[in-house]
Amino acid sequence: MKMAKFLKAMIVAGVLAACVGSLAACSGSNEPTGGAAAATVNGTEIAEQTVTDQIQSVREQSSLTDEESWANFLIENEMTPESVRDQIIDSLVDEELVKAGAASLEISVDGSEIDTYVDQMKANFDDDEAWQNALKQAGFTEDEYRENIESSLLKQKLNEHFSDEVKLSNAELLESAQTYASYYDGAKRSSHILFGVSDTSDEKAMKEARNKAKALLERINNGEVDFAQAAKENSTDTASAEKGGDVGWDVLNSFVTEYTDALDKLKKNQVSGLVESQYGIHIIKCTNVFNAPEKITKLSQLPKAFQKTIKDMAKSMKANEGYTKWLDKQREDAEIVKNDMPADAPYNVNLDQYKSDESASSASSASASSASASSASAKSEEPATADGDNPAGSDAAESDEAVVVEEENESNTTADNEAEAEVELEKASSSEAASSKAAA
Repeated sequence: MKMAKFLKAMIVAGVLAACVGSLAACSGSNEPTGGAAAATVNGTEIAEQTVTDQIQSVREQSSLTDEESWANFLIENEMTPESVRDQIIDSLVDEELVKAGAASLEISVDGSEIDTYVDQMKANFDDDEAWQNALKQAGFTEDEYRENIESSLLKQKLNEHFSDEVKLSNAELLESAQTYASYYDGAKRSSHILFGVSDTSDEKAMKEARNKAKALLERINNGEVDFAQAAKENSTDTASAEKGGDVGWDVLNSFVTEYTDALDKLKKNQVSGLVESQYGIHIIKCTNVFNAPEKITKLSQLPKAFQKTIKDMAKSMKANEGYTKWLDKQREDAEIVKNDMPADAPYNVNLDQYKSDESASSASSASASSASASSASAKSEEPATADGDNPAGSDAAESDEAVVVEEENESNTTADNEAEAEVELEKASSSEAASSKAAA
């Protein structure tokens, strides 16, 4: 399916425009379009300037400031200036509806919660000047950044609200398990012993670690020492050492390439040779391999870690459904009025002069579709969900897996939704990895 949404198109273009993603106003263009309202929602005005600023800010961040590159981008993604504006307005309308709806549910964000998060972010910078420069580069003032945080925290709390209301039947869990089981097929669980080296370019330190690891490996292979006990006594990865070197399942963690490559070659209960990575020297043992059954009739057919992940994903997806239905109802009950796009909007561009014969037909069709959708309803084509705007990190349940050396990692359950299931699986896997990394 061609990209028809501006926010998605920005992701395709590699732009992480927080001002759009979290639906809060941010700074951008210095070209005013007057004090007119782009839209009103239940009597609350959404300023045309706010919409313009967001679009211009994204253009700047994605190097689309000149007319030609902007026009070509729109044509390639089958969009128009009007459809871009519509998507931004829809997101801002949702923002207002979320605020009002959350208040009706007695859900709010305390100022101290925002302070805590902002302070945590500031701590990553040497001084206030560096912090302000970072905000400026991202297109924010500090007040606007705080608005983004408040918005994200509010959505997080709404998500938690709907998650608390979720009740999953055994049939629903089994359906989810059946869908995800194939993705876990062939997964491997492993343990490792790490002889850590802080600077792997230091050949002397590497040689010393290599010699220690080689001596221990010989003892393990000769049966003189149990692998788990050896890990407890020798591994410098203290988090996994406490668990006999266990680092969990590979599909729920993100290991360095050298580790993954070595593990891929191991069968159950096999021990690797010496594996060198940026962290030092590893000895790896494959402790289990999961072969997915053809039919899932009970959750106990899956390892406990997979059961937990599947339950969390199923609950999250059902909570998202509840949130989406709630937001749809907010839109349905709201009085929403969109005004026409100003002709002098700085992002307005005549696409016809940039269209090739081949692109003209598809772009024209996209423009007609957008205009039809806009006149038929002020609703967003794709309601926002509550799970993508958590500023404090993933909400996934804490993993009981220990952490190994990791690089930065990142449903319905019918056959027609397997693509969505795969996305949810990847999100859950990343969350498990992040939880493990935090534990270390």
